[in-house]
Amino acid sequence: MNSPVSIAFHSIIKIDRRKEDAVYIQIVYQFINAVKRNLLEEGDLLPGSRKVATELKVHRKTVVAALAELQEQGWVEILPNRGTFVKNPERVASAASPAAAFRQPPDRAPYPFRRELILDTPMFEIPEKYYFTDGTPDYRIIESEELVRFYASMVKRKKKGDELPATADGNLFFRDQLSYYLNLTRGFHLSRSFLLPIASREQIFSILSRLLIQQGDIVLIESLSYFLPNMIFSQAGARLKTVPLDAAGMDIDYIAAQFKPGEIRCVYINTKCQYPTTVSLSEKRKTQLLQLAEQYGFIVIEDDVDFESSLVKGKEESLFRKNGGQRVIYTGTFGRFLDPGFQMNFLIAPQDLLEEGKKYLNLFGKPNFMIEKTLGEIIHQGDIFRYQRKFQKIVAERKELFAQMLHNHFGDKVAFEVPVSGLAFWVRFNSSFSLIALQERAKEKGVLLPSNCLYQNRGITALRLGFAHFDERDLCEAVLLLHEAYQGLVS
Repeated sequence: MNSPVSIAFHSIIKIDRRKEDAVYIQIVYQFINAVKRNLLEEGDLLPGSRKVATELKVHRKTVVAALAELQEQGWVEILPNRGTFVKNPERVASAASPAAAFRQPPDRAPYPFRRELILDTPMFEIPEKYYFTDGTPDYRIIESEELVRFYASMVKRKKKGDELPATADGNLFFRDQLSYYLNLTRGFHLSRSFLLPIASREQIFSILSRLLIQQGDIVLIESLSYFLPNMIFSQAGARLKTVPLDAAGMDIDYIAAQFKPGEIRCVYINTKCQYPTTVSLSEKRKTQLLQLAEQYGFIVIEDDVDFESSLVKGKEESLFRKNGGQRVIYTGTFGRFLDPGFQMNFLIAPQDLLEEGKKYLNLFGKPNFMIEKTLGEIIHQGDIFRYQRKFQKIVAERKELFAQMLHNHFGDKVAFEVPVSGLAFWVRFNSSFSLIALQERAKEKGVLLPSNCLYQNRGITALRLGFAHFDERDLCEAVLLLHEAYQGLVS
């Protein structure tokens, strides 16, 4: 082509200086997009960098940097004394091997495979404009950039020959810091030998099911309980038996009356914030449960995932602290309010059980030691306490606002208690109607009400509604729209 392409560059490249991406990177991305859309074609001669810079109202050096990056990626070819020409590396690769054209897999596999209905989860993949959850944090509270700076600092400080430990013992620095943090915040007296960091809760329950459960073992759960461990325990062959639940938590007298010593393998329980009802196990029943565990010879798996969202300062609450781990296996979450990539879960149990549990970590991939070192440094520097104070302050404000909005819009149509811990309310309707119909009407209003938030049987019409992931404006709007959906259903 003898003359430069006549396209107006300001029509295909829009510079937004509010974005975090550098201006030259914005030019690169949009230039590539223009080539893919055939707005710029293979072989087009581009105007000089000064003319493009003038048209885009940026410095010429910015355009030069963008062209250098585009040449590096193969989207332009710069020929001395001739000019800069558009290239399309994707079209070249496609033309070079027409016989190797990609074919999509079939919709249905042409071979048999195992299907596991037990592991079906009541989740939605794509949220509407507003969406409720069963209780998740707002990951925007603690800015990811601040966490990334910690991570970058760890990478820079790592010497080239300084290999991170690759043994099953993992990152000793992080385990030391985590045990210090747990001892300080939860009143434990714990060394790192009794602590096993694990990436996800799913992995924790999977490991525990492998270590503790054999086909036919009885595992007790509450009459309403958390679907995730239930699925994993069931898939491992456990027989789940439900125990009645009331305002004081799991009914321990029922266990003593309905079962005999030696029959029960495990009891799974969240003593601080029961899922989904958010009730706490009373101190009397904690004592009863520990005594019964000794008498009947069963294990208690205590899930304390909501500790960091609790506004109660007392450290006397956990079964583990009362029992010292004799009959209690304790699991929890560290940094649940951080970006998911910087969160960690952990298991506290006797050393020999943890040693066996470490073997299963190989099934889930090796630990990310740089992330663990980063989290250890966040504890060591004291920033974790600053993050937690900020998180708890905002959660307290949103919890109060959510309670006010529910009261203002629903009034005496619902009953709820403001939870001491956790990030969700247990909202019970005083009349019975179809929650599936409410879900559909809410979706019409632009509000997603996931199936794992719905609880309905002959005696209960209730929702577990997370509030902490909303900012104040969205929280108010979501409750208003939910009320409008409810009004359209019952009026």
